[in-house]
Amino acid sequence: MAKAPKAAKSSAIPVGKLTPDEAEAELARLAADIGRADEAYYNNDKPEITDAEYDALRRRNLLIEKRFPKLKRKDSPSDRVGAPPSAKFEKAKHAAPMLSLDNAFNDDDVAEFVKRVRKFLGLKEDDAVAFTAEPKIDGLSLNLRYEKGELKIAATRGDGETGENVTSNALTIADIPKSLKGAPEILEVRGEVFMSHEDFEALNKRLVAEGEDAAPNPRNVAAGSLRQLDAAVTASRPLNFFAYAWGELSEPLADTQMEAVQKLRKLGFKTNALMKRFDNVEKLLGHYREIEARRASLGYDIDGVVYKVDRLDYQDRLGFVSRHPRWATAHKFPAEKATTVLEKIDIQVGRTGKLTPVARLKPVTVGGVVVTNATLHNEDYIVEKDIRVGDTVIIQRAGDVIPQVVEVVQEKRRKGVRRFKFPTECPVCGSHAVNEENPATGKADVDKRCTGGLICAAQAKERLKHFVSRQAFDIEGLGTKQIESFFDEGIVKEPAGIFTLRQRQDAGAIDLYRYDLDDKGARKRDKAGKEKPPTNLKSVQNLFDAIDERRRISLPRLINALGIRHVGETNARLFALHYGDFKSLYEAATKAREEDAPAYEDMLTIDGVGALVARGLIDFFDEPHNRDAVDRLLDEIDPQQAEAAASSSPVAGKTVVFTGTLETMTRDEAKAQAQTLGAKVSGSVSAKTDYVVAGPGAGSKLKKAEALGVAVLTEADWAALVAR
Repeated sequence: MAKAPKAAKSSAIPVGKLTPDEAEAELARLAADIGRADEAYYNNDKPEITDAEYDALRRRNLLIEKRFPKLKRKDSPSDRVGAPPSAKFEKAKHAAPMLSLDNAFNDDDVAEFVKRVRKFLGLKEDDAVAFTAEPKIDGLSLNLRYEKGELKIAATRGDGETGENVTSNALTIADIPKSLKGAPEILEVRGEVFMSHEDFEALNKRLVAEGEDAAPNPRNVAAGSLRQLDAAVTASRPLNFFAYAWGELSEPLADTQMEAVQKLRKLGFKTNALMKRFDNVEKLLGHYREIEARRASLGYDIDGVVYKVDRLDYQDRLGFVSRHPRWATAHKFPAEKATTVLEKIDIQVGRTGKLTPVARLKPVTVGGVVVTNATLHNEDYIVEKDIRVGDTVIIQRAGDVIPQVVEVVQEKRRKGVRRFKFPTECPVCGSHAVNEENPATGKADVDKRCTGGLICAAQAKERLKHFVSRQAFDIEGLGTKQIESFFDEGIVKEPAGIFTLRQRQDAGAIDLYRYDLDDKGARKRDKAGKEKPPTNLKSVQNLFDAIDERRRISLPRLINALGIRHVGETNARLFALHYGDFKSLYEAATKAREEDAPAYEDMLTIDGVGALVARGLIDFFDEPHNRDAVDRLLDEIDPQQAEAAASSSPVAGKTVVFTGTLETMTRDEAKAQAQTLGAKVSGSVSAKTDYVVAGPGAGSKLKKAEALGVAVLTEADWAALVAR
């Protein structure tokens, strides 16, 4: 692998008003917050924030990504479902991914969802499209795989690709059939494990009587019960199961969502009686309000209503975007508010140097969850809201940002309370904090950023956390706390240092067993005076092994891990697919940095990559410190070439450009289809283009294709090609 050339030289602000830099910084904060919430919710069964707070974080993240698609992060929560399966359980790979749902929070969102569906499908105004609507159960998702009518494996969602094998536990749930009659040879049934309010109350009475702590809510206890290592414990807990979807099938269940769920009910599964089918937005919203009104009397927890396109052939055409189906959305119930006192404003420094003000609040319970802090986004937000330390404020636990200070109670403001003065220096390293100019707009960024760069401990530490994060190197046993400890003690200051830990431990340069020292810093000894072996010997050796396993790393993960501004997980995959290997990416960025026009123009042909994203990559490799750090990292790891397209389609690996008006499908549908078949979709024509699919009205792209001798296909030609 060639080394880098040594060349010289948010946020109460509504999404619609964010600048690109504000959006980029806000996405960084949201990715971190959502990642912590996922770990607590999916793996620990102890959520630290409410569902409404979590949904609001994801919603703001998605809205920002939709407005600034080229800012989408490598570790974007939009591309992530759940959390990796716990090491306590055997892993179970899903035959078909278990994806999460996009969210709607108001009537306009629902109308927009329906509008998007119609637009994607290219439906005319008088073309009918039906949707199902059903309660969204607040429980734990489960996939049940039946082969020849027998339950073979039950697995939790996990990270969407791989879950936890909980078959023995699932077999104890009365609602889950052990065998089926008249089912397809292969049938994966998906649904939600939950506990009723009545059973939850009875269980808590029993736990308290036995001297144990009461469970916090039905969802937590249901998840914890299903994920017990002892199936006998699961059997002692009254769990229920509603079926509402499916995974792999050897043959279709039906032609529509409604009929397929009815088929599951005939096979012996419990389904929700409140599921109904409607043909317009008004009726969907009417059913939503009916379910909301009955929420308290249902006897189990729900947090919204799920809408799905009814026709399954439409679902197939709509496909998926990121980690969500285009054909479904969850309409969540509205937010709750509470009043508390803002006791302090702290300034946090993120990976990109952004200074983020955080409100420290007098603890207040909102909807059963204790809220102690809220993000204040930036200086302008504090000024606009006139937020001051000591103010009584109204906190909202759902909406654009959660927790969010939505209002100051002015009549309760004490006399003499001063306006908050935003710092002009980084609170971590003392470097100047400035409002950078956005190269894309020429305007000053609303966010202040530390100018310290790599000399700022906060930025370096956050970059390392990102490097080992789940969507980057994902080193088992090396998480946020370990990185903080290693960094603070000078053991790891840059990514390459992670891969030299074993060597330095063996040489005596570091001591990762130091936590077994006595109060005076000496190795602990037994009664006979012999030095005790480290008690954490096995865990340290396991860490070394986990690090070595990651020396071979996929190209998208490596690009993601570098923490390049404006290059998220999605863009990392785009760059990997386009360039194939790290050396080619490196060389392209170098040439573009040196103002090589063809290299820069080629970078811009990548569909989804624009000037801002390209500039982020180029600027990263323009920094000598970054090149040196990458050089040292490349000495320790072996980046793999991008995987060849798995599809056997004749367009797999080909570069395709769509131009003109498509008549049998929309442009979005065509791009999605091509990418599903393993093709690269480009936004411009070059000598590297394999096919240009031209519809009526094709202009300059068609002319350029003809001039370059690129194969030009009609829409019918394209359909025939991909059907082979």
